[in-house]
Amino acid sequence: MTKLDTTDAEPNDTGALRRHRVPIFTVIALAIVAFFAGGFGGSFQGKLSEVQKNDNASYLPSSAESTIVGNESAKFLSVETIPGFIVFHRDSSLTDTDKSAIDAAHQAIAGISGVDTDAMAPTQFSDDGTTASIFVPLIAKTGGTTVTGDVLATTEQNVIDAAKAAAGDVEVLPAGPGGLLVAFIDAFAGLDGALLGAALLVVILILLIVYRSPVLWFFPLFSALLAIGLSSMVIYYLAKADVLTLTGQSQGILFVLVIGAGTDYALLLISRYREELHACPSRFDAMAKAWRESAPAITASAVTVILGLLCLTFSELNSNKSLGPVAAIGIACTYLVMMTFMPVALAATGRWVFWPRKPTVDQAADLATHGMWGKIAATAGNKDRPFWIGATVVLIALFAAGIGSLHTDGLTSTQSFTNRPDAVVGQELYDSKFDPGAGAPAVITTNADQADAVIAAVAAVDGVSRDAGSVCIQADIAKVAGLIKSNPATAAQIAAGGCVPATLTVAPIDGRTVINANLADSYDSPQALATVERLRAAVHDVSGADALVGGSTATTVDVHAASVRDRNLIIPIVLVVIFLVLAALLRALLIPVILIVTVVLSFAATLGVSGFFFTHVFGFAGADQSFPLFAFVFLVALGIDYNIFLMTRVREETLAFGTRTGVLRGLAVTGGVITSAGIVLAATFSVLGILPLVFLAEVGFAVAFGVLLDTIIVRSILVPALSHDIGKLIWWPSKLARRTD
Repeated sequence: MTKLDTTDAEPNDTGALRRHRVPIFTVIALAIVAFFAGGFGGSFQGKLSEVQKNDNASYLPSSAESTIVGNESAKFLSVETIPGFIVFHRDSSLTDTDKSAIDAAHQAIAGISGVDTDAMAPTQFSDDGTTASIFVPLIAKTGGTTVTGDVLATTEQNVIDAAKAAAGDVEVLPAGPGGLLVAFIDAFAGLDGALLGAALLVVILILLIVYRSPVLWFFPLFSALLAIGLSSMVIYYLAKADVLTLTGQSQGILFVLVIGAGTDYALLLISRYREELHACPSRFDAMAKAWRESAPAITASAVTVILGLLCLTFSELNSNKSLGPVAAIGIACTYLVMMTFMPVALAATGRWVFWPRKPTVDQAADLATHGMWGKIAATAGNKDRPFWIGATVVLIALFAAGIGSLHTDGLTSTQSFTNRPDAVVGQELYDSKFDPGAGAPAVITTNADQADAVIAAVAAVDGVSRDAGSVCIQADIAKVAGLIKSNPATAAQIAAGGCVPATLTVAPIDGRTVINANLADSYDSPQALATVERLRAAVHDVSGADALVGGSTATTVDVHAASVRDRNLIIPIVLVVIFLVLAALLRALLIPVILIVTVVLSFAATLGVSGFFFTHVFGFAGADQSFPLFAFVFLVALGIDYNIFLMTRVREETLAFGTRTGVLRGLAVTGGVITSAGIVLAATFSVLGILPLVFLAEVGFAVAFGVLLDTIIVRSILVPALSHDIGKLIWWPSKLARRTD
């Protein structure tokens, strides 16, 4: 008997490739482009922070009331600022020496570039004498140019350093919207290092276990890095041109999404490649066939995720609206690299990459009769009805057990961190020692001839500060600064005298003026948000005023309202889009409905478990309004992937063996690779927890748990058992539903 040659240097490789209808030369050309573009794009990964926007105002559409007020009030200011404070504290009373040092700190801060010196106010001291605060507005926009986040962070750090250098051993802390914004920016500072490194390490460990090869893991991971580089370059230029808004959370999700989804695609393709190597002497033939057989499922998966993510463009929030394209670009780049560079690199390298378990031509590719998943499939077939009913009951029970603990009313800035940065400590100290509503007033624009009526209406609203000077026409910063420079003694009089004289207020522009109203509560507290709602109702009722309410608190109110609106609109759209993709892919209507219902059940169960863990295990104060939307989009779009991988193989097996046998064979063949893919994706999203932000930790937990739940229960038990029980009717109304098995 002649021994079958299993080497990689077959003379008929070229002819074999021609027999396959794989666009081999196109794939190779794209692989070369992906390699060089991804390698070059790697340098843009570190530049993404330069084009990030992490403030609420940049999230809102132009139609939002707070945005309209912001644009209108900007006409009265030569410089737009973000309010902030530097807090000085001793447990005992501040000494005269301390106060002199704080005066020196005030002067040092006034000389720092990026601080609006003219808008700085005299130092305030708490009633108990233990704490002082300096109002430090950071320049956010001047001359029509917006200051980037990294510049704001640098300015704030320079302010803190100057204050500490002057204050000696007095405790120095940042506070206010400026300090907290910079804390958010700092939280994302190590994004491209710590997050990416942790995700790669986790994936390497899992791939070593899955492949049991010290070599093979390199190919999917290197390909994922190329995809990150390529997508970073594209996103950088689009964000720089203001085509989309990139936030820190979008960038974090982008990295883990590319690594997770890319590894999933790699696992599916490599699994099919190894399967074909058992049948094909030529590694090129094997890869061509594996590519051809895997491409429909991987393409459908990528298209489903991309379309699901692009549904976010219907969002009112610019952050959500642009997260869709940001993540979709990441998936598209991942698909391009994984379907071009990786298969070319693997095929060119040879069978040795599977060492020490190199596949040989032994015709052992019929994996349906081998291993643990063959036994699981057989059991699911024998007990299909109890299995799918039991799985459904488990999912419903998980939902019911914790959904009451899930609170999506939003988080204050101080509640948004999993750690306690100095800005949080400083804000809590400031709120306990000073007027918590100072520094971030509600901003009201109104017709100037109705200003007195609006002021009277505002002053009567519950939740507005009753202190003197709490509701005033906005002071003209340039006039006040000029007066102080010419007569420094007037500074204290202006600060203590309530509203500034009319001669020092802003002049009306186009018949409009600006009124500032200090709130009684901290600017982002639930009480302050409720006050803004009452303010809007009050000023809207002032006849002829055309008054609108904006400011930091109003911006948060509008962000919350937009988040709820987006959730209620986008979730149904995503379901419709995914149904249409599944119907086109599987050429049926019933099985897409079954798949969507099962994934929605999985999503509901994940919400229940998340609510329990967030409240009773992690101790989070709640969840952001946008959490359900983010969790839904990623869980449903990614969770449906595994059902696509399963059901495309089931349909392939059904054509040869009939529906019920095809279901069991499809589960047995794909069980191992899909479970591995689910574990990888869950692990990559779980690393979001290393960033000190509650929102990303919650999204990471929900997606990680939901993917595992979907992989282990929905795809392994519920879907195959229910499909086996129903039989060929799952393919209704296609011909497969009428075909004799």
